[in-house]
Amino acid sequence: MQGKFYGIGVGPGDPELITLKGMKALQNSAVVAFPAGRCGKQGIAEAIAAQFLHPSQIKLPLELPFVQDKLVLKAAWQAAVLKIAQHLRKGQNVSFIAEGDVSFYSTLTYLMWGLKSQPHEYEIEIIPGVSSPMAAAAAIGIPLTIWSDKLAILPAMHSFAELETALDWADVVVLMKVSSVYSEVWKLLRSRNLLHHSHVVAHATLPQQKVWSNLTQFPDLDLPYFSLLIVSLSTSMV
Repeated sequence: MQGKFYGIGVGPGDPELITLKGMKALQNSAVVAFPAGRCGKQGIAEAIAAQFLHPSQIKLPLELPFVQDKLVLKAAWQAAVLKIAQHLRKGQNVSFIAEGDVSFYSTLTYLMWGLKSQPHEYEIEIIPGVSSPMAAAAAIGIPLTIWSDKLAILPAMHSFAELETALDWADVVVLMKVSSVYSEVWKLLRSRNLLHHSHVVAHATLPQQKVWSNLTQFPDLDLPYFSLLIVSLSTSMV
């Protein structure tokens, strides 16, 4: 008997946002895999799920580097897949946990593809989680979309043309990983008179969560990596 592989989204940060289905699968797995934290520190997904784990479970940190080099990434994904497969072949269920939702810009996708390419056929189940744009909208106290709103989500700012194009057609724009480009984005939003329609959320759902709305007075925010910006132009009415 081979083990079953679960991909579980554990939410944006607050452990209470793990779904019941995700928690049950997590607790019924002999092995819990997760992206290893940097510099020996606990990773985000591991920290979120820590209180639900029991001592008998095997923790499997996976080295998944934050780089753009595709060759480096593919080698890391393949090494992670082989580690997971070793446990599955022993009949052990393995849960891979990741912050947010595991189908939303998640490493799980590459691990799942890697498992599907293995000689053995493994049973795989994906359990969704709360993603950061939904958590951020809740923190602000606004709906993310209404009625016929068109939503654009940019995972990272590679060019300002992408953002300008999105602002031209979408009613709501979410810009993730905004910290490194915030100053330039602020200027663009000012030029379009959109600052009063804009919000920033840092560390959504965590105790250190911060929210800034109407960004007119905030041109120089020093934001952490886990920050996103929402521009809401919605005028839809039911």
